[in-house]
Amino acid sequence: MKLKILSTAVVFFTAQAVTAQKDSTKTKDIDEVVIVAYGKQKKGTITGSNIQVDAAKIENRPISNVLQALDGAGAGIQIAAGTGQPGEGSSIRIRGTGSYLVSNEPLLIVDGVPFPGNLNALNPNDIESVNVLKDASSTALYGSSAANGVIMVTTKRGKKNSSRFTLNSNTGIVSRFVQEYDRVGTADYYVLAWEAMRNGRRLTNPTESLAASNLWATNNLISGNLRTNVYDVPDTQLVVDGMLNPSAKLRYNDFDWAAPIIGVGLRQDHSISFSGGSDKSTLFSSLGYTNEKGYITKSSFERLNLRINADSQVKDWFKIGTSLNGVITSQGLAVNGADNNSAYINPYAWTRGMGPIYSPYRHNPVTGERMYDVNGDVLYDDGSLRGVDAAAGRNIIWETLLNDDKTNSYNLQSNVYAEFKLLPELMFRTNAAYNFRGTLNKTYGNRLIGDALGIGSASRTMYLTRDFTWNQVLTYNKKLGGHDVTVLAGHENFDYKQDYLYGYKRNQVLDNFYEFGNFVDNNTLNSYLRERTKESWFTRLNYNYNEKYLLEGSVRWDGSSRFATDVRWQSFWSAGAGWVISKENFLQDSKFINFLKLRGSYGEVGNDALDTNYAYQTLFSLGYNNGTEPGILLTNVGDPLITWETKAQSDVALEFELFNKRVRGTLEYYNSETKGLLFPFQTPVNAGIPGNSIDRNVGNLVNKGYEITLSADIIKNQNVKWTVSAYGTSYKNEITTLSQNEFISGTKKLMVGKDLYAFWLRSWYGVDPSDGAPLFVLDQDAFPSTTATDVRTVNGVLVTTNQNKAKYEYHGSAIPDFFGNFSTTFNFKNWELSASFNYQMGGKIYDSNYAGLMDAFPQGGAIHTDMYNRWTTPGQITDVPALNSSTVVASNSASSRWLVDASYLMLRNASIGYSFSSDIVKSVGVSSLKLFVSGENLWVTSKRKGLEPYSTFNGTVTNRYSPSRIITFGLSTTF
Repeated sequence: MKLKILSTAVVFFTAQAVTAQKDSTKTKDIDEVVIVAYGKQKKGTITGSNIQVDAAKIENRPISNVLQALDGAGAGIQIAAGTGQPGEGSSIRIRGTGSYLVSNEPLLIVDGVPFPGNLNALNPNDIESVNVLKDASSTALYGSSAANGVIMVTTKRGKKNSSRFTLNSNTGIVSRFVQEYDRVGTADYYVLAWEAMRNGRRLTNPTESLAASNLWATNNLISGNLRTNVYDVPDTQLVVDGMLNPSAKLRYNDFDWAAPIIGVGLRQDHSISFSGGSDKSTLFSSLGYTNEKGYITKSSFERLNLRINADSQVKDWFKIGTSLNGVITSQGLAVNGADNNSAYINPYAWTRGMGPIYSPYRHNPVTGERMYDVNGDVLYDDGSLRGVDAAAGRNIIWETLLNDDKTNSYNLQSNVYAEFKLLPELMFRTNAAYNFRGTLNKTYGNRLIGDALGIGSASRTMYLTRDFTWNQVLTYNKKLGGHDVTVLAGHENFDYKQDYLYGYKRNQVLDNFYEFGNFVDNNTLNSYLRERTKESWFTRLNYNYNEKYLLEGSVRWDGSSRFATDVRWQSFWSAGAGWVISKENFLQDSKFINFLKLRGSYGEVGNDALDTNYAYQTLFSLGYNNGTEPGILLTNVGDPLITWETKAQSDVALEFELFNKRVRGTLEYYNSETKGLLFPFQTPVNAGIPGNSIDRNVGNLVNKGYEITLSADIIKNQNVKWTVSAYGTSYKNEITTLSQNEFISGTKKLMVGKDLYAFWLRSWYGVDPSDGAPLFVLDQDAFPSTTATDVRTVNGVLVTTNQNKAKYEYHGSAIPDFFGNFSTTFNFKNWELSASFNYQMGGKIYDSNYAGLMDAFPQGGAIHTDMYNRWTTPGQITDVPALNSSTVVASNSASSRWLVDASYLMLRNASIGYSFSSDIVKSVGVSSLKLFVSGENLWVTSKRKGLEPYSTFNGTVTNRYSPSRIITFGLSTTF
C-alpha cells in the first residue's frame, strides 16, 4: 500500500503532516441531520415541514441559478419556469399565493443570514444543500419575513483530515425549448386578408353585389391594407375572387424573421475546488467560470466567482470561521426599449407576430434581389411599406444588432462567525455578514432606426447595495436519561442601504462611441437612497423524550423601519408536536413499518416585503412644473397604521418508511390564513389621491391543501438500484374578507368567496352557423331588450354580436387541480440514468398570444393555422368566426374564448453518466472520474403548440424570452 504525505498551510490552518489512509473512516448508521433556522437538527425529531435538496442533485446540472434546482424538488413547491435569458432564475411559490400587493417570494437565507441579492451570484457547485421550510414550525424563527416560506442555502465546508481537489467541467448547446405557434404561409395570407376585407365590405354595404365587393377587396388589398406585394403580378391582380393569381410567382421569399437572431448558443461551465483540513482547521475554496450565450442574439451571461470557506478550532472552547465569495457577472439582454413586452422592440413578439409577406431586408422593387451597401453589407428594410399591425418604421433584427443592453455586477459576500463553548451544555455563537452588490446597466439606442431614430441615445443605471446582518445566539442543550432539552435564544439586526443613480442622454455626435460625453442633450438625471432596518429577538425550545415524543415552540419579536413607530413591533410564534409511533413497543418488532411519525404544528409568521420602505408616509415627487419652474407633486398618501401581513398556519403530517425502508413517504395537510392582507383601499376621485387608492391592511385570504410524497426502491441489490419518486399537491385559495364588494384587475375580479386567480371575462358563446358572426352570452339584466339588431336567439339561448352587451361571468381559475413531479434514477454497476418530469392537471390559462394570431382582419400581423377552420359557408359548424373587417373588434375582444386548459407534462431534466472504477482511474493519478450528459427542458406536451402554461401563476402569458433547452457534455473528477 502506498502512503502519501499531505502538507497544507493556509488561513486558519496549523501546518502539519497528515497520513492519508484508504477507508480510514467506518460508516455508521446515524439519523440524518438537516439544516433548520439558526442551527441543525436530527430529521427524525423535527416537527415542521422541511425539504432538503442535497449537492448530488445540484452538481453538474446546466443551471446558472440555484433556484432552478428546486423545480420538482418536493411537494408544495410551485415554479413559474424562468425565461430563456441566461442567468435568470425562476419565480417560486411555496404552498400557494398568500399576498396581493406585496411579494410572494420566499425568504432567502445563505449560510445562516438573509440574502437580498440575486442567487445567480452563487456557483451551484459550491452548494452543499438547499432546504425549503414550508410551515410555521419551521419558519417562525424568521418572523416577519417568513410568511412565504424560507429557502436556506448552505455552502460547502472543508472536511477534517482529508485533502481533495474536484474538477467539474461541462460544455453544451443552448436552443429554443418551446416551438412557435403554427402560422399560415405567404400565399394563404393574402387570400385570408382579402376575404376579411370582402366580408367586411358586404356587411357595411349590404346592397352592393358580390362581384362589386370582390373587386373592391382586390383593388384595395395592397394599397389600402397590406402595402406590400411580393409576387410578380400587379397589385390589383394578386387575389381575384378569393383565389391567388395562379401565374403569380414570388420575387423573393426571405420572410423568416427568426432565423437571423434566433439560433443555437453555447454554454460552458468550469470549476475547480479544494476541500480539506487537519484535526483543527478546514478549508473549502473554489474557482468557477460560467459563460452562456443564449439562443437569441446578444443574450448572454458570464460569471467568474472565487469562494473561500475556512474554519478553525482554535481552542477546545473556541472556534472561528469565515466565508468569502467574490463574484463578477455580465449579462447581455436582447431586448432594448421602454417596454420589454412591446411588440415593437421585443424579438419574441416580433418573430411570432410578423406577417409572412414582409422581409427583414431591402429588395430591388423590380428584380426582387436583396440589396447591399457599398461595403457589401445587407440593407435592412425600414418598414415604411407595411400594414398597421406590422410595426411600420421598425426592424427588430436591425435594432437588435445595433442597440446594446448590458448589465455588469460586482458582488462580495462575506461572513465571519465565532463560537464559544461557555459550559459543556452552553454554546454562544455570533455571526456577522456584510454583502456588497454594485450593478451598472448600460444601454445604447441607435440613431438609424427605432426609438432614438435620427439622434441616438444612451442610459446608465447604477445600484450600490449594502446589507449588514449581525446575530448572536445562545444554545443550551441538556440530556438527562431519555429527556433531551434544547433552548435557543438570540438577537439579530439587519441594515440595508441602496444608492440609485440614473442618467439618460440623447443626440449622438460620433458613431461607435457610447459614453455620455458623446451625447449632447441631458434628458434625465435622477438619484435616491433607500434604507431600511430590522431588529429582532427570538427564542426556541425543543424537547424530546427518547426521540419518540417531540415538542417544539418558538417566538420572535420583530421591529421594522418600514412601519410607523406605533405599529413597528410585532411578535410571531409557533408550536409543534410529534409522535414517533414506530418507537412504541407495539411496533418495535414490525417488519412492515420501519418508521412512522405523526406531527403537527400551528403558528403565525409575517410578510413585510413591500415594494417601498415608506408606505406609511405621504410622499412627494420633486421636479418641474410645465418644464420651467421647480415644483412638488403628491405621489403617495401613506397610512400610518399599515403593518405586516400575518399568516396563521396549521399543518398535520404523517411520515412513514416501510418494507425495510424501501418505501418512503409523507401525507400532509395544511391550512394558512393571511390576516391583514394589504390591498388598495379605493378612495373617491375627488379626494385627489394618486391612483384613487391607499394601501391598507383590509383583507383576509386562505390557502389550504394536501401534499403527497412517495419514494420507493423498486430494485436494490449489489449491481442494480432503481428508485422512483413522486410528489403531488392540490390546494385551494379563497378571499374571505375584502374592503369592497369587488375589485376588477385585467382578466380577474376579486371578491369574497373567490380566489385571487379566478377569471372574470365576457362569456363567449361561439359562432352563428348562419353567417359566421361571433356570439357572446347576452347580459339580460343590463340589456333586457331582445329586439335589438345585435341580439339573437341561437339554440334557445339569448346571445349578442356586440361585445359590449356580453355577460361577464367567472370562468374557472388559473390554480391547477393537481401539480407535482415524478422522477426516476436507475443505477446499473457504473452507469446512472435519471429523469425528472413536471406535470400539472387542470387550471386555465388566458392565451393572449394565440388571440393575437386569430385576428379576424389580417393587417400585417401573422395568422394562426386554426384560421383554416373559420366559418365560410351558411350552416357550417365551427368555433372560429368568419374573417370580417367589420366584426374584428368583437371577434378579437377579451372573452372566455381565449381560455385553454393549462395541463401539461414536461421532461424537466435528465442525465446519463458513467463512473470509472477506482482501479482504472487511480492508474492515472485521480481518485474518481465520471463522464455525463445532462439536459434541461427536454420535452413538453400541452394543449397547444407554442403555449407555455407553466410560465406564470396567474394564468396569463406574455411575449417573453421562451425557456432554453440546454444539453451539456461534461466530466467530474477528484484527485
